[in-house]
Amino acid sequence: MNIYDIGLDKNPANFTQLTPLTFIERSATIFPEKTSVIYGTKKYSWKETYDRCRKLASALTKIGINKNDTVSIIAANTPAMYEAHFGVPMSGAVLNTLNVRLSADTLAFMLQHSDAKVLLVDKEFSEVIAKALNQIEHSIYVIDIDDVHVNTGFPVGKIEYEAFLETGDNDFNWIKPENEWDAIALNYTSGTTGNPKGVVYHHRGAALNAINDLLVWKMSNAAVYLWTLPMFHCNGWCFPWALAAASATSVCLRKVIAKDIYKAIADEKVDHFCGAPIVLQTMINAHPDDKKVLEHKVKAMVAGAAPPASVIENIEKEGFEITHVYGLTETYGPSVICEWKEEWDDLPLEERAELKSRQGVRYLLLDELDVLNPQTMEPVPADGVTIGEIMMKGNNVMKGYLKNPSATEEAFKKGWFHTGDLAVKYPDGYVQIKDRSKDIVISGGENISTIEVEGVIYRIPEVEEVACVAKPDEKWGEVVCAFIKLKEGENITNEQIVEHCRKELAGFKVPKYFYFMDLPKTSTGKVQKFELRAIAKTL
Repeated sequence: MNIYDIGLDKNPANFTQLTPLTFIERSATIFPEKTSVIYGTKKYSWKETYDRCRKLASALTKIGINKNDTVSIIAANTPAMYEAHFGVPMSGAVLNTLNVRLSADTLAFMLQHSDAKVLLVDKEFSEVIAKALNQIEHSIYVIDIDDVHVNTGFPVGKIEYEAFLETGDNDFNWIKPENEWDAIALNYTSGTTGNPKGVVYHHRGAALNAINDLLVWKMSNAAVYLWTLPMFHCNGWCFPWALAAASATSVCLRKVIAKDIYKAIADEKVDHFCGAPIVLQTMINAHPDDKKVLEHKVKAMVAGAAPPASVIENIEKEGFEITHVYGLTETYGPSVICEWKEEWDDLPLEERAELKSRQGVRYLLLDELDVLNPQTMEPVPADGVTIGEIMMKGNNVMKGYLKNPSATEEAFKKGWFHTGDLAVKYPDGYVQIKDRSKDIVISGGENISTIEVEGVIYRIPEVEEVACVAKPDEKWGEVVCAFIKLKEGENITNEQIVEHCRKELAGFKVPKYFYFMDLPKTSTGKVQKFELRAIAKTL
């Protein structure tokens, strides 16, 4: 034993478990009257938000929620959704935010697979949830969120959210994790095959990636953040926790409409927002009457499908400062950034936009990022040409996939997290995605499994074969393009296929383009999707 091991053990005074839950406690203590959340005309202070989160945690424990129970929520970007990011894990439970764009069948699978004990339902989504609940085999305690800004929907639960909060105590002694490796959140992501996979986050990773968010933007407590990014997506890239750490202000936006974005920027002095390229495209294409001239600097963080350089160029012409980041659900959202260099400032806008479209380098608190040959696990040459797979290591990589040890083992084989994204590495170490080995289509920031779409189209009697690939799209980043071979003598229109797909798929998953042809195949009969992607780019 060396001298640095003698009498220098961990103890309660010098070691605690990392968790983002302490962030809101600090803000409520130091800035109790500072605005935490704005929603329409309603404003909450940090003390009020902290009290509401403790009430939620208390109320959950009173109905029997224990450590590692799953509490799901389907909601728009509202105060209730923000509060769930603290109140649920403060009860010891695991937060599962559901994608509001999914079908009832998919939502039912997630609720069943996660063993959800409680479900909070924004009444806008009551119809799809009612259908999902009819398929669940176990009992779920359902709470309705009766938002005054919603005129549709109906009650599906036992109690309304505000009434449920009143059953809790705002001085509740909330539960800190016994181990920072304890689960804090569950996020489902669609792969290329089978059902969605449940990605499990731990308290340590959530805390560290929230800090990463602040470091990337150098956010202070004066920051005003607009919720254009769905909080259901990778827990809003960990920004609910990051904003609490910074004691900054959230402005909740229920619908991502260009006019509302510009209005919020002007009225609330918003200076930060996040989103997929579609958000930027929506703003670029907004009617001139809906736009407002920026009177202060506004930073926008973009991720999802790699944004076309033209989109970055056009939005920066309007005065926005773009930060391009990259990540996956499995890495708590973004964990890679196109870190800007001062020497690039004097380049022409078009060249700056090209540089900014690269995915970039690792976040400070991501341990390792590289582009490796997946067979040899050796780094590819940093020549900007040789393609390999992006791989990562670090504390902001998921615990693994819920109830799916084989998929977890595959994702972590040989000691790296395998992203499935194919990229090149430049001499300066910056990486850039060139293709996707998993054939995932990223449309408007949401992953679409081509296997799922193909399975639906295969059920059309006239169809003999189908293969779906991503087609680049200026508005959505990528959309689904379906290549179809019909049975001999059969005929069907694009409109009939769309109608069929809409009955079984969320709207954003329905193919936007169709091409009828014999599918190119290898000698073993496997469809050559790389050829189809090349064709799709020309359509």
